[in-house]
Amino acid sequence: MKKYIIPILFLLSALQVNAQSYKKLADSALKLMWSAKDESGYRKSFDLYEKAFNSYPKDINELGYYKAAVLAGELNEFDKAFIYLNRLLELNTDLNTTWGSLAGKYTKSEYKNLLSDKRWPAIEARAQKMKADFFKKLADKQAEFQISALKRMDFSKFKTGEEIYQTIKNFNNYQSKKEAGYSIKFKVTDSLFTSYYVSLPNNYDPTKRYALMFFLHGAVQSNGFSDYQNESILEGWNRFYTKYAKLNDVIMVYPQGSKKYNWMSPDDGFFMIPAMLKEIKQAINIDDDKVFITGHSNGATGSFSYLMKQQNPFAGFYGFNTQPKVRNGGTFIRNIANRSYFNVSTDEDYYYPPDANDSLNVIMKDLKADYQDHRYNGWPHWFPQFDESEPVYPLMFADIKKRKRNPFQPKIYWETDNLQNGKADWLQITALDTLTKSATWHHKINFNIYKLLSYDKNEDLVTKDTLVKAFNFPRKSGAIKASYQNNRFNVETSNVTAFSIFISPEMVDIKQPITVYVNGVKKKTQNAIYNKELIMQNFNETLDRKAIWIDKIDVSL
Repeated sequence: MKKYIIPILFLLSALQVNAQSYKKLADSALKLMWSAKDESGYRKSFDLYEKAFNSYPKDINELGYYKAAVLAGELNEFDKAFIYLNRLLELNTDLNTTWGSLAGKYTKSEYKNLLSDKRWPAIEARAQKMKADFFKKLADKQAEFQISALKRMDFSKFKTGEEIYQTIKNFNNYQSKKEAGYSIKFKVTDSLFTSYYVSLPNNYDPTKRYALMFFLHGAVQSNGFSDYQNESILEGWNRFYTKYAKLNDVIMVYPQGSKKYNWMSPDDGFFMIPAMLKEIKQAINIDDDKVFITGHSNGATGSFSYLMKQQNPFAGFYGFNTQPKVRNGGTFIRNIANRSYFNVSTDEDYYYPPDANDSLNVIMKDLKADYQDHRYNGWPHWFPQFDESEPVYPLMFADIKKRKRNPFQPKIYWETDNLQNGKADWLQITALDTLTKSATWHHKINFNIYKLLSYDKNEDLVTKDTLVKAFNFPRKSGAIKASYQNNRFNVETSNVTAFSIFISPEMVDIKQPITVYVNGVKKKTQNAIYNKELIMQNFNETLDRKAIWIDKIDVSL
């Protein structure tokens, strides 16, 4: 057993004798059930469950009653089966939703021996009613959460673009909320839905703008969509996010992804986080300049991917045990110039080895990037599981407190190989020509990884020699360096044939002409206006009340 697991298990067993004793018996009974090949095996499992119930009646949980009822049905002890089913439903709360054990897709097969019993229709009907009541209550809560004056805003009554601009900028008409947490159903496609959970700060004040952080879960290959989530998402591995978010008045959001629709690979689900953010901005008062992303494992890779590909709505990016790599396209590391990344790494991580993190740290330092790597030694990939990870969270939330997005920053670097990811704040690449020669300043940054960590058959961590590149570059990219001052924009391009500059009155004097120089040559002079259609279009796409673009300058080369 790993050295860092033994003392924790010992401490838990010392502090929680009863709960651990029940758990020990119930876990043993479950393993016997899984390995049973005949009635004898089921009998041993059932007897052990009943021993756990009799010995520790206060510790009995949903799983125990559920499995005991299934076993009793298999053993034709129908009276006991229905006793445990009734007790199971009596446990029902918003957290447990115990009706799921009687209203799921496996119900008919698991309780096949009970289906002909005259008591079955009543117990099944009771579970189905509880399920219907639960989802009705969930829908009512979502409707209450999503009440929005912003969504009902009518721009048609305004005569000028400047009126619309000022109205958006000054909007602050949000409603109070009845709950501290909400499970929100989210449409992925016309026929697919998932959910995300919103956890509000204590005493949420609708007149105050709040920081918000998305937490992206890992293991996307083994996860699936969920019709709902509940407060249990705030516990376990997320307990320290919950604790420090409450202390710092940060809204936490927990989306549920799947193998196909997620934030890492493939790109099918990459739209979800910005789309969820837009929904949330309709309902609650978010500070547009303080929206953040964090995650663990695949979720941290997702956070890093938004930094590289679609950073516009976000102020900063965080991740535990990150594999810093874009899976669907090039990893254009210089894109960090516009934002930041806060990495938490461990030296016993099979997902990304410490030597690779060290190499990346050198590159980030050379780039003068706003990049932090907090290394913790002696811990595995699942570091957030342990109490010893808690010291990270005050550091992370202190960083959140001081960090703020500046969508009007005077300098931007942006590189992409996909026009869908062509926008960075006020600059958007709209056409590429990857057949031309790249500029001297536009070249790939990459490094070799020579060591990987993995677990052998004895569950010992071993080091293996390898030779792989840190990043893949399946397509040639285009890049832009741009800056502005005193109504003049200076742009350098590489493999880019068209781009747009979005204008805000916070960037320029709109009473004066704006000039654009491209690769040292004056390319365009234009006066900015409050373009009513453009303002409405951009706002409707993002609901951003701070990055409000009043006009744009299109440049073709």
